[in-house]
Amino acid sequence: MSKITRQGSNQILSTSVEYHNFVYLAGITADDLSKDITGQTEEVIAKIDAALENNGTDKTRLLTAQIWLKHITDRDTMNKVWVKWLGDDGRPARACVQAEMADPRHLVEIMITACR
Repeated sequence: MSKITRQGSNQILSTSVEYHNFVYLAGITADDLSKDITGQTEEVIAKIDAALENNGTDKTRLLTAQIWLKHITDRDTMNKVWVKWLGDDGRPARACVQAEMADPRHLVEIMITACR
């Protein structure tokens, strides 16, 4: 039987799950909810980088991204941060939608699947 590795687990979820060299990240949000969409996106991306590194991979190995925005009108601003972060490598298949957030102060949530 193949091993499943979980990190950052609590009663509800794991921050990441790795199986057969695929890494699945939970939806990641900012901790500092006083930040605007740029600041929250930068914080989320830094947390994604750290989670990917903890699983032995990086942003050049992204497969999919799901992005939820509180306000779809923030898409262009969020994309400026996103494009700068991605660079020329690792562009995943992606969805970006407006959603009601669990905490109304959250402006963005990003969920990633990558490979090792």
